[in-house]
Amino acid sequence: MPKKFHLGWFMTATVDDWNQPFSAGGNPWDGEFYVDMAKTMERACFDYIMLEDTLMIADAFGGSTEAYLKYALMGPKMDPAPMAAMIGSATKHMGVVATMSTMAYPPFMLARLCTTLDHICGGRFGWNIVTTGENHAARNFGMDELPPRQQRYDMADEYVQVVNELWKSWDPDAVVLDREKGVYADYKKVRPINFKGKYYKVRGPLNTAPSPQGRPAFVQAGGSPRGRQFAAITADSIIASASGVEAMREYRTDVRNRAAAAGRDPDEIKVLFIVTPVVAETQRAAQEKFDLHVNAPDYITKSLAGISSVTDIDFSQFDLDKELPRLTTNGEQGSLDAFAQWGSGKTLRQLVRDRAQRGLPGVIGTPDQVAERLIEVNEEFQGDGFLINSPFHKISRRYVNEICEGLVPALQRRGAVRTQYKEGNTLKELLREF
Repeated sequence: MPKKFHLGWFMTATVDDWNQPFSAGGNPWDGEFYVDMAKTMERACFDYIMLEDTLMIADAFGGSTEAYLKYALMGPKMDPAPMAAMIGSATKHMGVVATMSTMAYPPFMLARLCTTLDHICGGRFGWNIVTTGENHAARNFGMDELPPRQQRYDMADEYVQVVNELWKSWDPDAVVLDREKGVYADYKKVRPINFKGKYYKVRGPLNTAPSPQGRPAFVQAGGSPRGRQFAAITADSIIASASGVEAMREYRTDVRNRAAAAGRDPDEIKVLFIVTPVVAETQRAAQEKFDLHVNAPDYITKSLAGISSVTDIDFSQFDLDKELPRLTTNGEQGSLDAFAQWGSGKTLRQLVRDRAQRGLPGVIGTPDQVAERLIEVNEEFQGDGFLINSPFHKISRRYVNEICEGLVPALQRRGAVRTQYKEGNTLKELLREF
């Protein structure tokens, strides 16, 4: 029996697969399209759905917004917070994680919003903590450019300290509901925090009642060494991008060592690696589906525009048939490193094709073949699980059904993932179930 592992879904709440057969038409803005998908994922017993977000329309690729708007890449997209509320109120067991930036939200507002969402979700809400890695996003919030990455993480450390204190500004039993005495909350159990730090100053207390989890589950994607340190100290679950099994092993070992050095139990952190499986009735049909996508005339542009957006590097300037020069960024260095596979000798064209599989061969085939491969990979380093992401730049009901009604049952038959939820579990309890 394989080690049981966790499953999440990395969802971009942007335009659906609007110009393909069986598409939903390109106008999912009432949210029902994504609510329906979340219900399908819940039937498959996923741990959580994670709603990604960015705060700008990019022009990093070629110095223009053309590719981003022509192909609806990274936008338009919906605000993940109300989307999380819709999904949370329409589901009963699966966790709902929303991306919210420490740059964009004052700590008090974020703490209040997370508490509200955790109530709506019945204790199943998670906050995907991001510091934001795009200069254009910073300019939408009154800055000329982002602070350096080190400073952003220093600010995030303090930010998390502030919101944790705000969530503790009400004792868990502060709401007494004493009808005989007419007392709703005991004022002695609610107090200001009077926080004064280097970057933030907050009086408190929160003006929301304590939520079912006390604080939301923390999700984070730390790729650079500083990001890994932040994730190791903070996260309940980590979104990890690594190219190949050895890179996965190295990443998880490093994060767990960092967590242990910080006094945490490494087993409390579930590292979920992003994978992009393609399944069909036969291995040949799955490969043809994949090839049709990566050989499409616009595939390279879409892929490079995507990585340009999160790194603020214009990849249109590089020769597709040569190796990349060594690059650094003030954006998402971890995403850049995972994409570039430094020292591999691969050309940019080869890297683009690898990106469609996240550097993990063997995830194209029948549901049984792909299930066996994911189990094999997870067993190699006794991992925690995977985060599904569509390889096709857009999401469709068809792809969700292929995974949730094809791949997941194949994993369930092998005892690799859960077949039912425990009643009443919070998201943090789901993640620590095994």
